[in-house]
Amino acid sequence: MVHLLMMLQAGAQQLDAASLVAAAKNNNALLGAGIGIGRIGGQATEAIARQPQASGDIRGAMILTAALIEGAALAGLVFALLFKLIK
Repeated sequence: MVHLLMMLQAGAQQLDAASLVAAAKNNNALLGAGIGIGRIGGQATEAIARQPQASGDIRGAMILTAALIEGAALAGLVFALLFKLIK
């Protein structure tokens, strides 16, 4: 998002479509990861509150799922940067 704002504030620079698409993909990857990890944490907390004896299993599943979401977000960032660099 900061990248997009910096691009929009720089009036002297010419904005091309590839840069805007790369910035949008970057923002979507970060936003999706933040929402996903927030929901995982909230629902895992509720599950542990309902069933405290299963907290170890729930915590393990939560960490694994959060790691997979972080990996997907990182892949989205890498693809966005590659798309911008290739232009």
